[in-house]
Amino acid sequence: MSTIRYRIQPSHPREHYFTVQCRLDSPDPQGQVFRLPSWIRGSYLVRDFAKHVQELHASAGGEPVAIERLDKRSFRCAPCAGPLTLDYRVHAFDESVRKAFLDTRRGFFNASSLCYRAEGAGDIEIDIEAPQDEACAGWRLATTLEPLQVGAEGFGRYRAADYEELIDHPVEMGRYTRLDFDVDGIPHAVVLSGRHAVDGARLTRDLTRICHVQRELFGQEPALREYLFLTYVMGNGYGGLEHRSSTALVCSRKDLPAPGDARFTKDYRGFLGLCSHEYFHLWNVKRITAARFLESDLAAEAYSRDLWHYEGLTSYYDDLFLLRAGVLDAAAYLDLVAENATRLQRTPGRLVQTLADSSYETWIKYYQPDENTPNAGVSYYIKGGLASLCLDLQLRLHSQVTLDDVLRTLWRRYGAPGIGVPEGGLERVAQELSGLDLREFFDELLRSTEELPLAELLAAFGVESKQRAAVSDADAGGRVSGEAPPAWAGLKLRGGETRIAYIQAGSPAALAGLSVNDQLVALDGLRVAPGNWGALLAALPPGQDASLHYFRGDELLETRLAPIAPPSDTWTLTLIAAEGEVLARRQAWLGL
Repeated sequence: MSTIRYRIQPSHPREHYFTVQCRLDSPDPQGQVFRLPSWIRGSYLVRDFAKHVQELHASAGGEPVAIERLDKRSFRCAPCAGPLTLDYRVHAFDESVRKAFLDTRRGFFNASSLCYRAEGAGDIEIDIEAPQDEACAGWRLATTLEPLQVGAEGFGRYRAADYEELIDHPVEMGRYTRLDFDVDGIPHAVVLSGRHAVDGARLTRDLTRICHVQRELFGQEPALREYLFLTYVMGNGYGGLEHRSSTALVCSRKDLPAPGDARFTKDYRGFLGLCSHEYFHLWNVKRITAARFLESDLAAEAYSRDLWHYEGLTSYYDDLFLLRAGVLDAAAYLDLVAENATRLQRTPGRLVQTLADSSYETWIKYYQPDENTPNAGVSYYIKGGLASLCLDLQLRLHSQVTLDDVLRTLWRRYGAPGIGVPEGGLERVAQELSGLDLREFFDELLRSTEELPLAELLAAFGVESKQRAAVSDADAGGRVSGEAPPAWAGLKLRGGETRIAYIQAGSPAALAGLSVNDQLVALDGLRVAPGNWGALLAALPPGQDASLHYFRGDELLETRLAPIAPPSDTWTLTLIAAEGEVLARRQAWLGL
């Protein structure tokens, strides 16, 4: 196989362009085909990376080579003697973790956005050059690609065994902060780009504990040369994308632990949960992965009804590992479970779409939400996490195995040898190990819209469940004090506006004929202003409807709104006195 060499230059950071050169020594004599992926593993939406490519030219021996377009992402070069060279530019202005970004503050890329795949090529070398713009002086580079000839700042030549390896090692460059720490003899680091202030010692101490308990679950496998948390810190952001020895993260400045502030804030807890989630993908997704994903060439959608297993189960474990690592206590962990149960309870779509269908339809629904999404579908992250909790409790209650055992078997059988998991693989392993007939149980969790048996299962572990009305718009579930408001309309307004952002199906707002983007004007003759909607509702006499004026487009309309008592859609979970088998089960699960 011919070696392919890429040269990446952050050539025009002020205009957000990378310049890319691709050189193939021995092109296909029938005409070399090049392809760019349409989606990136771990993010299930066709993104058409080729749309950002400009000024594509091919040459050989100093002469131009004709290019024949095959489809939106592929082309064939005319037959020629090698070496064959491609030159092009890529516009990079996506601050998410999925594509590429470049300005005078930082650069980032997944190679799936910059590097065409040469069909039939073998070993890969990639030269990543430092920017020449004076505004980028002092930049360094961080990646887990294997270095071949690299300078002190990280720029230079790297290698990858194949294209899949190349696109699974994102690259961060800029004037970043690097926080190094060790987990069981493996070098780890947090790389923080963007303006930030952080208590680095606290962050690395907490991450060390979280990563350790995850590695212990799988017997300290797999071996890694290093692991990086590549994190872009911004004013308001959240998200991550897993890779085989790193993760790309986006977080808000308030998510990081501030120097001198010992509080364990909700924002910091959320960031640790994000890190825990993406780190656990080292096993569940990157190595224990669906055969249908593994077989995909990233040209078109790869469908699976098991995304609840890969994302939902990871969501269950990401918070559980915070508990196992001693980062939070059992009561705080149950608050997180209650918050997720509340999110699910407030999603009418849970009664419309099954978890299996949510997994299968992610390509057109989860990543492309609209104003009716909460009424029409359910998240395989949220419901999948709670379904995984139910499965773990069911196994613990009726057998001698746990979900930990199921995962370890999946690792040995599929993850370690690099074999894709067939559809329904986790279901079969759970039944095999437990000796239980779980077909009806899985049908209820995955293939029906029945409510999850969460409260009943938690009760068997000494955890009391209570559903109550929210005490405020900020009440996300868990232990909260206060009284619920007397009236509820079932709508949410956009922040700082009087326009409607969401209407719950079957609510008083829906029955009144209101729609998303309607602008509320007056309720019962009083002006609606940003921040006073709740007070106006509360002032209405109980059980009485009122006139509501609103704009739809440029038309002033009127309807009658009849608020009702708020629904009991908010969960609280509490540890109760337990003894005997109940206490033993709870200790095995929660440690107390």
